[in-house]
Amino acid sequence: MSDTAVADTRRLNSKPQDLTDAYGPPSNFLEIDIFNPQTVGVGRARFTTYEVRMRTNLPIFKLKESCVRRRYSDFEWLKNELERDSKIVVPPLPGKALKRQLPFRGDEGIFEESFIEERRQGLEQFINKIAGHPLAQNERCLHMFLQEEAIDRNYVPGKGLLCCPGWS
Repeated sequence: MSDTAVADTRRLNSKPQDLTDAYGPPSNFLEIDIFNPQTVGVGRARFTTYEVRMRTNLPIFKLKESCVRRRYSDFEWLKNELERDSKIVVPPLPGKALKRQLPFRGDEGIFEESFIEERRQGLEQFINKIAGHPLAQNERCLHMFLQEEAIDRNYVPGKGLLCCPGWS
């Protein structure tokens, strides 16, 4: 074996890592958690909402921390907006569970704790896949969904972050 072959397989010299480097915050991060499901209302007006907590240091987001409450239909709205106006492939949402919504069931249907937890996990996977996509991060609907208490369903879709008032 020649000396050049050995030299090519050696490790590069790197600086020693200190505690700040090892345990400090990552250079860029985006963390989104879906938690604290709450079922509200009665009868046909009953639904479950989830807290959506976001923490980031990405400059594209105007708030570095936010916490909003969303229901399944809000996630559907976001998915539809992204499919209509963006160039990204939008992952599927967890299913509607139509059979669980039938009347005269012997259980709580879509309001059973196990179903709510399963849906929560699916919604968390969905929103993390979407928000982690660089093109989706430019979409105004994503910013509204993650950072504003109320979703303005009458907003003008498109890449509004750089051209719309208040979105810089």
